Amino acid sequence: MAAQATFKSIKSVVPLLDRVLVQRFKAETKTTSGIFLPTSATNTPLPEATVVAVGPGAPNKDGVVVPTTVKAGDHVLLPGWGGNAIKVGEEEYFLFKDAEILAKIQE
Repeated sequence: MAAQATFKSIKSVVPLLDRVLVQRFKAETKTTSGIFLPTSATNTPLPEATVVAVGPGAPNKDGVVVPTTVKAGDHVLLPGWGGNAIKVGEEEYFLFKDAEILAKIQE
């Protein structure tokens, strides 16, 4: 599914234009009462993620660069589809366009 990256650190990935690099939250494999959940229950990716890096923005039709609406460290809500997967070691990251991100989660 995800292409194996040839670089050693995700910090070397700099998104271009209005792309946003995110890491999805991992599903809990154990409940608060200590019950372990089967892998079939934790395989579905969670719709929440943390923004790792953002691009500078994309030009509009007048040529003015419109900055991305999120910044590194933000918690966001993602669609159930889309994004380009990037795998670095055992970690998986995704590149989305800024417009594909559904919402910013404020805590």
